Amino acid sequence: MTADLALIWPELILTIGGLITLMLGTFFGDRAVGLYQLAAMLTLAIAAAAVVTMFGTDATVFSGTLSVDSFGGFSKLLIYAASFVCLFIAPRFFKDGMRAEYPALIIFAALGMGIMASARDLMTLYVGLELNSLAAYVLASFMRTDDRSSEAGLKYFVLGALASGILLYGISLLYGFTGTTDFAGVATAMGGELNIGLIFGIVFVIAGLAFKISAVPFHMWTPDVYEGAPTPVTAFFATAPKVAAMALLTRVVIDAMGPAIGAWQQILIFLALASIILGAVGAIGQKNIKRLLAYSSINNVGYMLIGLAAGTQQGVEGVLTYLLVYVVTTVGAFLVVLQFRDAEGNQVESIPALAGLSQRRPGLAGAFAVFLFSLAGIPPLFGFWPKYLVFEAAVNANLVPLAVAGIVASVIGAYYYIAIIKTMFFDDKSETEFPAGGGVVVEDAVITASALWLSVVGYLFIPALAALSASAAGVLF
Repeated sequence: MTADLALIWPELILTIGGLITLMLGTFFGDRAVGLYQLAAMLTLAIAAAAVVTMFGTDATVFSGTLSVDSFGGFSKLLIYAASFVCLFIAPRFFKDGMRAEYPALIIFAALGMGIMASARDLMTLYVGLELNSLAAYVLASFMRTDDRSSEAGLKYFVLGALASGILLYGISLLYGFTGTTDFAGVATAMGGELNIGLIFGIVFVIAGLAFKISAVPFHMWTPDVYEGAPTPVTAFFATAPKVAAMALLTRVVIDAMGPAIGAWQQILIFLALASIILGAVGAIGQKNIKRLLAYSSINNVGYMLIGLAAGTQQGVEGVLTYLLVYVVTTVGAFLVVLQFRDAEGNQVESIPALAGLSQRRPGLAGAFAVFLFSLAGIPPLFGFWPKYLVFEAAVNANLVPLAVAGIVASVIGAYYYIAIIKTMFFDDKSETEFPAGGGVVVEDAVITASALWLSVVGYLFIPALAALSASAAGVLF
């Protein structure tokens, strides 16, 4: 037990930090919320440092239910980094003061996501997923006086409970027909002939996890929750939980269901194509920037699933690189959205209101254009590179039609990104005023650094990213 505890320092740090933050908030209320925010950010930073020190370790703990390896470490670093940024930007959005619960909820959500990324047992998988989900339901409805936020939280809870039930039913089927909840045991059972019970178990488990990554047709919650939730929470939902759920899905299909690739590959191909097409088409008519970014996330999940559908180490490497670039791009985009404020300081979410933004805030409009072009995967921006990697993996896995369909659909997706850029740079000024100086020096620095990295500068890091993703993906093979 002591040896196991020595290998889960990131989880222990988050647990202790979360409990301390929660107790401070209980005793002192909202008066010292800035202190809680700082404590939570420090907790995440220390946990990330602990992950770095253990990078390269390959071990299992607690009777094989959790894995300590480079794949989990890579995912946790992205999760903690995204959570850190979403904690940092929160006070600017909550003008009446951020409540004490917010930092604690972020920490416990990050703890659950870290368990998801490291799970090697169906029960551990479910515990981590529910720990994250319970915190996420509260975060979605965090602005209790806002009807949109309350509606977002309720929809997320109801649909999330349905997805959890589907997942749990799939887990019970896999356990019933394999006699174990351990990933290795499930994989051994799937090495033989697949019966109808195992096939249904695969379908239900993938369906439950597809909800968490908002893949079509389990995406219905995403636009409403992204629009209704507070903007820092929306940024959180679009980044950290996506990484955790995609890492979990990758570990499940490769580690637990690897021998049954003929069964789950078809499901992932459908999810990928449906997500790419609906994410692109559904975004075209959107007038709210957060709803549009919701459809953008659905679209990008489809491209990640192309790499995963390949079922190869090259495909998983492409998925990990895609996650890293996607997180940087999405965080940058939401930092820009957070600065869309009118003269009264109110959040501006209407896309038509951004008309002529380049004449008022040229730097902000330029950075947003970089993030949008990167999400679209338009070269020479660095967002093109991960799309190239997943397409290459699909082609090498003899999934040429899937790669061709993804490339064709990416043209549709580019349309709505370009439409926003056209609104900002070429339309006449809207009546909405965007006063300068609305940002914070650190936020502006993060936006600038992210936009610079997503330009051609990012290509300089390809060798390092390739080595890192190869090390992480190699654990599963």
